[in-house]
Amino acid sequence: MGKGTGCFPSKGSKTVGTGSTPGEDHETGSTPGEAHETGSTPTKAQGNNNVNVDDNETNTSALTESESPEVPVGEKIKVFIVFYSMYGHVLSLAKMMKQGVDSVQGCEGCLFQVPETLSDEVLTKMGAPAKDNSIPTIKAADLPAADACLFGFPTRYGAMAAQMKAFFDSTGSLWQGQSLAGKPAGLFVSTGTQGGGQETTALTAITQLVHHGMVFVPIGYTFGAGMFMLDEPRGGSPYGTGTFAGDGTKMPTKTELAMAEHQGKLTARVAKLLVQRN
Repeated sequence: MGKGTGCFPSKGSKTVGTGSTPGEDHETGSTPGEAHETGSTPTKAQGNNNVNVDDNETNTSALTESESPEVPVGEKIKVFIVFYSMYGHVLSLAKMMKQGVDSVQGCEGCLFQVPETLSDEVLTKMGAPAKDNSIPTIKAADLPAADACLFGFPTRYGAMAAQMKAFFDSTGSLWQGQSLAGKPAGLFVSTGTQGGGQETTALTAITQLVHHGMVFVPIGYTFGAGMFMLDEPRGGSPYGTGTFAGDGTKMPTKTELAMAEHQGKLTARVAKLLVQRN
């Protein structure tokens, strides 16, 4: 595990440090075209970008706090937010996911970064900032301690970055024993352009979850009006939260960050229901 505080699946401290936010993610490569959603658009789609997450909760009434029993003290449901972020875009979304998870009674979001596969020399030449050492680095053997997982990564030509793929490739023993089967899991991404893989990156990543027997939890259109806004470029899709990195200087928008927080809440509530019913 990496240095610093964190929500460790092993014995010891269960506290997660959020740490500082490095610079921005600049995603290389793009995928020609992007799936175009058809169908009617609610009239409330036209509006400003200050999305109120609470307003969007009306579409997730089946997962509200009042309909879910309280979790016994000392038995918090752990949602592991496992990510790779080279320039900071995905990290920003991951921190908002944690806020969403933590806002659900009895649940705790645990931030983890996957191991880097590039050398320090290469990262320096690419202008990547230093990793946040307050966020621990996860190992495959740590995953079974999670009650649910959210996996975040930038795209590389319409699929997940090699660093995240290398991490999934290291989970062979977990696959063999189906140690993750039945655990809910969600995805979130960052792309360089609007046609760079907001949907294809999630679609190609779902195969990893399927082979592990995990239960994919998309956000669908539960985010409400924020899913239909057309007055600014907005990442994200029914598959999960997303952001556009552009040339690396574009920060995630308020809408994208609000969507990330919403996805954290949604995943935590699904995990809470599954854990309590089992």
